[in-house]
Amino acid sequence: MLAETHCPLCNSVDTSPYHVDQRRPYLSCARCELVFASPASFPDRAAERAEYDLHRNEIADTGYRKFLSRLADPVSERLPAGARGLDFGCGPGPALADILRTRGFEVALYDIFYWPDEQVLRDRYDFICATEVVEHLHQPGLELSRLWSLLLPGGWLGIMTKLVRDRAAFATWHYKNDRTHVCFFSAATWRWWARRNGAALELHGADVILLRKPEPA
Repeated sequence: MLAETHCPLCNSVDTSPYHVDQRRPYLSCARCELVFASPASFPDRAAERAEYDLHRNEIADTGYRKFLSRLADPVSERLPAGARGLDFGCGPGPALADILRTRGFEVALYDIFYWPDEQVLRDRYDFICATEVVEHLHQPGLELSRLWSLLLPGGWLGIMTKLVRDRAAFATWHYKNDRTHVCFFSAATWRWWARRNGAALELHGADVILLRKPEPA
């Protein structure tokens, strides 16, 4: 378990109370501007799995595929033909991987509960996608660093997660009410992360983040 006041993204202790509701308290980090639930309130693996098992995201669901296209489209436009990728946190119905495969890309799957193939985390990829995943990570600093290390130079990390705007909006934000959502990123957080890792950053709409790994000089 992380120390109660340490930021789970950058490990800074320069954190302070951000919001409290009937479910749990939240803190914010002065360094990277991550907002996160108190680590003492993080659900255990069994509670997480029970919550995810309630989701019904089917590969053939047209509404779900349209939702995922918000990430699939800009990622596809930036990839060479036949690029190899990883759908990290794909869930039981890996619709994003299916969309990208129909466009000619090779996509491996990983999900800690539904596709726990650790071998795919030893390979290297032209792109990695994580849709509605990073808000669930208990140790986002470690996990994002691991994903970044799996990218080939010039590769793309594509993320979908809703972004924190300000305290007033956070207070009434439905996104924080899911108990498995424990870390909340803002545009400023992603700008910090991009600077720290030398990444080129693109923000698309309200919830799509693209990060490109630099190529050797």
